[in-house]
Amino acid sequence: MVLNRRTLHWSVTLVLILSTALLAQKKDDKKQTEAQKRDLPEIVKTMDAAATGQLPNDFGLAWARQDVLKAANNLEYVPFTVTYDATKITTPTVAFYWRVVAQNGGASATLTLPAAKKDDKDKDKDKKAPSKYAYENLTYVTPSGGAQARLSRPFTVTGGAYDVYVMMREQSSGAKNAPAPKVAVIKQTVTVPDLWTPDLSTSSIIAASHIEPLSAPLSPNEQLERPYAALGSMEITPSLDSKFTTKDELSIFFLIYNAKTDAMNKPDVSVEYNFYAKPSGAPEKFFNKTAAQSLNASTLPKEFDMSLGHQLSTGQGVQLTSFPAGDYRLEVKVTDKLSGKSITRDLNFTVTAG
Repeated sequence: MVLNRRTLHWSVTLVLILSTALLAQKKDDKKQTEAQKRDLPEIVKTMDAAATGQLPNDFGLAWARQDVLKAANNLEYVPFTVTYDATKITTPTVAFYWRVVAQNGGASATLTLPAAKKDDKDKDKDKKAPSKYAYENLTYVTPSGGAQARLSRPFTVTGGAYDVYVMMREQSSGAKNAPAPKVAVIKQTVTVPDLWTPDLSTSSIIAASHIEPLSAPLSPNEQLERPYAALGSMEITPSLDSKFTTKDELSIFFLIYNAKTDAMNKPDVSVEYNFYAKPSGAPEKFFNKTAAQSLNASTLPKEFDMSLGHQLSTGQGVQLTSFPAGDYRLEVKVTDKLSGKSITRDLNFTVTAG
């Protein structure tokens, strides 16, 4: 059986996903509150202690997912999502600090944390100091979302294995004998693939719980706070558990890298979507498929030109009404007809009764 499906259209002028410069917030000491300046040494101290295994978790902070897409300058763009219990936070804002440490001891492009104002001599010293981390950043967040709150941020690194430390810390009051601010720190090991090889490849296959059009381009700070809105003309809210009901639509998005092009700088790629049921205690079996997608000079917009940095993105939505409740595997097969190469990617998901 061939499923009915809806092809999702993405911006064809999407260029390389976010350079490190795009992720850099403007550091303006005047915009920092005195409390934020006062808290910064303790924030860094607590994060340093996390590397020794001291991981307090007052907010039930948990790593939910990460995805990997190509950035610029041989870097990979890694948006990630954490969950936390916002009802346990007692201050209007919290510091959200994330630090990425290369397991091999190396470091790539990094961002410098905002700090209290320094004199010119100290600034010159900072410029000469080598970075210890592959990436780090600090923002301030207004908690919302109740007991199942979620928060997404990105980082950019080269391919490799990393330990990612994430911290949420209440803002101190500065009052004498005030209770210590509550804090949560987690550590997550992440392996980032190198998408800058010449081989046919893809980004992560992102299953979305919501997809909304963007009404206007985002500023760099907005892109930092909404990393899944930096993917073109749409903002994706990724599913954290890949669980859907029979009333839902399974919507996926991904990018295809390093496809060969013809004389008009257009690819000729076929994408197949095959669904397999995974009965409990039994081998999986083929369930159904959608019609194959063709991405070529006949189907892509006339202005699409990979030599201009346009990226080959695709996706589709499949209604799950015909899927009995259970576990499934979606096999995505990408075939580059010009090179004769193929790759497959898998997405596991669960369907429950609507």
